[in-house]
Amino acid sequence: MAKTFSANNDVAFMDVNLSEEQIRGNHNPGSGGWPTIRYFNKETGIEGGTYTKKTSKSMCDELGDEEMMSAYVEEYGNTSLCSVMTTDGCNERQVSYIKKMKTKSMREMVTEISRLDKMKASSMKPDLLNWLKQRKLILTQLVAQEEHTEL
Repeated sequence: MAKTFSANNDVAFMDVNLSEEQIRGNHNPGSGGWPTIRYFNKETGIEGGTYTKKTSKSMCDELGDEEMMSAYVEEYGNTSLCSVMTTDGCNERQVSYIKKMKTKSMREMVTEISRLDKMKASSMKPDLLNWLKQRKLILTQLVAQEEHTEL
């Protein structure tokens, strides 16, 4: 998985050997079974967050599925393998959305990000929420690219 995200600066993988490196604070490695997986981002800070299983499979089987693990990293890391510049890592739906949004002005894209943020607060099915997050990540990349071009 680390290889899959190696070009993504938003993602880093770490491995801690608890027999050599003790964890202090509010961490409880191993609770809930092994492997213990935690994610860290701006919202969680140094305490990190715990993974919530999506299926009835054991955690090692669920996250042993490369597609599930990739989705986990994208979701909790608030990042994407889909590059708006090259469309590498993008599925057909994402490529279509990128083409559509590239025709929009910066103001329209920022307005769309705000609209998606408001929608995120409403309850929706997991697949629709995932698509909403994907669109927001695409728009965020497009806005950043536009801002960089303007400099």
